[in-house]
Amino acid sequence: MNLLNLTYYRVDLVRHLRDLGNTFFIIGLPVLMYLVVGSTFASGDEPVRAGNMQFYAMTSMAMYGAATATTAIAGMAALERIQGWGRQLGLTPMRPAVYVVTKVFVALTVAAAAVVAVFVAGLLTGARAESVGVWLGSAVLAWLGSALFAVFGLAVAQLFKSEGAVSVASGALVLLAFLGNLFIPLSGTLLQIARFTPMYGYAGLVRWPQLQGLIIENNAPALSSDPLWVLVLNYVLWALVFATLAIWAVRRGRRRQ
Repeated sequence: MNLLNLTYYRVDLVRHLRDLGNTFFIIGLPVLMYLVVGSTFASGDEPVRAGNMQFYAMTSMAMYGAATATTAIAGMAALERIQGWGRQLGLTPMRPAVYVVTKVFVALTVAAAAVVAVFVAGLLTGARAESVGVWLGSAVLAWLGSALFAVFGLAVAQLFKSEGAVSVASGALVLLAFLGNLFIPLSGTLLQIARFTPMYGYAGLVRWPQLQGLIIENNAPALSSDPLWVLVLNYVLWALVFATLAIWAVRRGRRRQ
């Protein structure tokens, strides 16, 4: 069975890209933030494992852009179904599973655009890595790993079931990005708290091709590191938490109907 409706994919993707405000927020803002954050690193060309500090800043903003894309689009997809779009789909040959899969591909396409935009900006402004493999590995992990936040956006939309749900999810994502060590290197107590937040494992995995688990701390030498299994465990556990919340919210909504 074909699980991807190419016509709906094209129409929905164009619809999202035509929303210039949303497109700038998802694709343009991470590029702008990279240019601002990257410029704060006085020693941006300083080598750090398999790259430099500019590369570190670049991957951070690429992750934020990809996560924002998947959160927003998955959240809007959930709201569409809650607000009656599901009944409209019932009048068409497109099955619910096809709708969901197509929406996932739309979200991942926009997330890929955000990652590519930030990486191109990095390439043009001094981000360096030892090999093409580091570039490709970081980009692919930033792109595919953002699927975690599609589940997050879906869970929030199902819990709040209102137009403000996507705004709530996007606002929460800013806080999670800060606690996940994306915007500025954390240290001390904040770093210990960060290890238990959803963005931390994702960030560590995306940075693995460059850092191999090395932790860049604020105002401190990079002496500590995270083993790969800790980062994978963080990612998997939060995926299970968000999926469980989404399923619970759907079942709760059905009981009320």
